[in-house]
Amino acid sequence: MRGRVLPAGFVPEEAPEVPAAPRDAATVVLVREGDPGLEVFLQRRVRDMAFAGGMTVFPGGGVDSRDADASIGWAGPDAAWWAQRFGCSAETARALVCAAVRETFEESGVLLAGPEAGSVVGETGRYAAARAQLETRERSLAEFLAEEGLVLRADLLRPWSNWVTPEREPRRYDTRFFLAALPEGQLADAGTSEAAEAYWSTPARALDEFRAGRCQLLPPTEFTLAELAEHRALSGLLDAERGLRPIMPKLVHRDGRWQAVLPGEPGYEEAR
Repeated sequence: MRGRVLPAGFVPEEAPEVPAAPRDAATVVLVREGDPGLEVFLQRRVRDMAFAGGMTVFPGGGVDSRDADASIGWAGPDAAWWAQRFGCSAETARALVCAAVRETFEESGVLLAGPEAGSVVGETGRYAAARAQLETRERSLAEFLAEEGLVLRADLLRPWSNWVTPEREPRRYDTRFFLAALPEGQLADAGTSEAAEAYWSTPARALDEFRAGRCQLLPPTEFTLAELAEHRALSGLLDAERGLRPIMPKLVHRDGRWQAVLPGEPGYEEAR
């Protein structure tokens, strides 16, 4: 793949003497079957966000300390199963899965939970107040699910990839990407303070918009869209077995612009 030119001002001119420790984060790639085929849910972040302002992204965010609450009702693969896939402790794995469910609900209104294992809620508008409280951290995911009599549906998520922010950037994340199909009866929206707009798109169309300069994508988003563009339908996508080695782009300065290169691409091994 070609080098990825980053927006002006996105990369600090001075590299930190000691790279910042990456913070655990979760990103969820929501997909559905649309009229043109496989579609993915995207959001353009508001420009004043401290990280990736103005960029087009998938829903997601950093892990909250309360996401590791072991009292959360749970259905599906346990924390040990997720820990094996993500190469982390069971406690961290539990927090990542909970963060994935919480952030997806906060940022898109899609709730991967149900009254019991094997069920999932339908239209989620009745949880609007709780959604707002989750976003402001007035309420934890464990409190919300317990009060509503819901269990988290870990089996609706699939591990997809693991991306680590380059060492030069001051805000760094160790982000586990999940894949999830939009539950029947639910709608994804832009009802979050972090999104200027939200929409469904085929992966190929989103990449065309990026190449035409009509949106900005971080390397993990671009790479994931390119992977999804190889699939025409959901069938088989959710059952794919994937290796999840951490991927950390490196930043190189070429022709007056910062570019991100990935492992295996020209210039990666030479980059400092």
